[in-house]
Amino acid sequence: MSKIIYTLTDEAPRLATYSFLPIVAAYAAKAGVDVETRDISLAGRIIAQFPDRLTDEQKQADALAELGDLAKTPEANIIKLPNISASVPQLKAAIAELQSQGYDLPDFPDEPTSDEDKDVRARYDRVKGSAVNPVLREGNSDRRAPASVKQYARKHPHRMGAWSSDSKTNVATMGHDDFRSSEKSVVIAAAGSVKIEFVAADGSTTVLRESVPVKADEVIDATVLHVAALRSFLVEQIAAAKEAGVLFSVHLKATMMKVSDPIIFGHVIRAYFPEVFEKYGPDLVAAGLNPNDGLGAILAGLGDLPNGAEIASAFAEGLATGTDLAMVDSDKGITNLHVPSDVIVDASMPAMIRSSGHMWGKDGGEHDTLAVIPDSSYAGIYQTVLDDCRANGAFDPKTLGTVPNVGLMAQAAEEYGSHDKTFQISGEGIVRVVDQSGTTLLEHDVETGDIWRMCQTKDEAIRDWVGLAVTRARASSTPAVFWLDPTRAHDSVLIGLVDTYLKDHDTSGLTIEIKSPVDAMVYSLDRIRRGEDTISVTGNVLRDYLTDLFPIMELGTSAKMLSIVPLLNGGGLFETGAGGSAPKHVQQLVQEDYLRWDSLGEFLALAASFEHLATSTGNARAQILADTLDRATATFLDENKSPARAVGSIDNRGSHFYLGLYWAQELAAQTEDADLAALFSDLAGKLAAAEETITGELIAVQGHPVDIGGYYRPDEAKVEAVMRPSATLNEALASL
Repeated sequence: MSKIIYTLTDEAPRLATYSFLPIVAAYAAKAGVDVETRDISLAGRIIAQFPDRLTDEQKQADALAELGDLAKTPEANIIKLPNISASVPQLKAAIAELQSQGYDLPDFPDEPTSDEDKDVRARYDRVKGSAVNPVLREGNSDRRAPASVKQYARKHPHRMGAWSSDSKTNVATMGHDDFRSSEKSVVIAAAGSVKIEFVAADGSTTVLRESVPVKADEVIDATVLHVAALRSFLVEQIAAAKEAGVLFSVHLKATMMKVSDPIIFGHVIRAYFPEVFEKYGPDLVAAGLNPNDGLGAILAGLGDLPNGAEIASAFAEGLATGTDLAMVDSDKGITNLHVPSDVIVDASMPAMIRSSGHMWGKDGGEHDTLAVIPDSSYAGIYQTVLDDCRANGAFDPKTLGTVPNVGLMAQAAEEYGSHDKTFQISGEGIVRVVDQSGTTLLEHDVETGDIWRMCQTKDEAIRDWVGLAVTRARASSTPAVFWLDPTRAHDSVLIGLVDTYLKDHDTSGLTIEIKSPVDAMVYSLDRIRRGEDTISVTGNVLRDYLTDLFPIMELGTSAKMLSIVPLLNGGGLFETGAGGSAPKHVQQLVQEDYLRWDSLGEFLALAASFEHLATSTGNARAQILADTLDRATATFLDENKSPARAVGSIDNRGSHFYLGLYWAQELAAQTEDADLAALFSDLAGKLAAAEETITGELIAVQGHPVDIGGYYRPDEAKVEAVMRPSATLNEALASL
């Protein structure tokens, strides 16, 4: 039997799965396709790390490790939904919830000293931040807006805020002493390993990583962000925002860049509250209250301090008299600095651009904003978009072209693979990368607190990336642009490799160019405003940024993108879009029994998964499932059956019903397989006849609070009852 692995993840996507997966499994079974699940949620990953502390009933296999192995095989066919990339506050919250549910898990040790604490911390670090994607992404990324989705967006354009030519919104970035300007890069001559060591000013040597395996021809980079320059920069920008009368905001990636960016976030908080930390810093340190975890975590912990009320008052005074901050929730007083995972650059910057260059202020109104992105590697692309909107106005979804992406991410490429090679330096000295012969390949002068990291990019991944770009350019007859900066060390090396590897492919008749990110953005914006398409071919971080930025402008959300990862060894990974809005959807469900999550990304990924299965296994019925699901999705969009915003309307569960109805009708109408058509003819009739009854049952439950038994690990029986409230629909599926 052919097999698809459907991942169980977190928050709204996890809840939606309880409604959608029964439809998928029932339909797939009729094509000889088995749909299995694997739990890679944050809670599931935590539980898998501590089998020695749990009962047999509580133990859970390490599904992520299993899927990581599977992703390296030709048989892999994995549908991956958005998951939590946990910041430390999120990780602690998940641990606390599991402990309350009876799991004997240790607390997260902020400052491990004993061997036991160090072991516990190492286990938690394995599930923190971007623990999932580097394991599963054994291939490069192909993300694009399907034609049916693009057509719908043009016919039903989403709201875009108007832009003013005198907008004072801008991006501030360091430009010196940061990761971009300090970067050094080298190509490894022969397979082996390298060592990372810190040589202190007194000549003593500390090994930071004893052995990092390297392959021949892979690219390794090393870079450092100097915190003295960072502190000066932040103080200047806080003052500049106040002088300009705009909001101050910081935009980082404290989830994926789980080592470096929380440290930078902590420096922002220190810079914003200098008097508080000067006076009370030792008290906060003694209490284990770390600004890296956000202002919210500090305030929550002050109740245990004898002078906690005094310190809380000092923070309140700092907020009242300091530069106005961008707000995450002005009604609740949650600022840009409260939680490091609340403002994530790839989602927050497009949201600002879409909203007239505004963020929310403490008065509940929209205001121009200074968006601080400390490292200058990619900050320029956002300034370019701001300048374009100032000059040309808001984007018009009715006429926009599209910017799909081919992203270099296989085998933990580039920055997102740097976590285990990122260090906060303990003193003045030199950090160097040394090969097996003792030759120093890369080195940097460092000072106390500096953030140093090393990245790796495998040659196999680069070759595949170049080939995928040519394939997509040929298949879509679309110009492709490599976003590479010749003045940046890593990109300079890649430009040489791209020029070499393009010669391995037939590029006749194709437009393939290499431009710096800023120039590529100018080029792409000019074309997209004219309704023309341009493939962006980028590294791993820009892949992440652009596949939120352009879809949010084009479609209103990045959740509607088709995201395919052709795995290097022949398998397929099919991703379902972004989950940035997932927490708010869970809150609404709990309060109102209404789930606004849009599962369109799952529909698109599933069709691609069936198609891959048909090609790889010769299962003709899987191809029929793919084709009919594509047509059903087009009808779903034309009939506007996506979830609405408010109670009393169609929500996620209702959208699943309509997708199931249209899919059954397409299966019944297709002529390639008469037996399959007969199987679904009865179901299609039942669902159509019961449409009013089913939608009535789905809407009738709305408007009341529901208990799902937990946020990070909800109770399965409770969630199933909430997400499958239509007895009529459930009986119809069972009859199949």
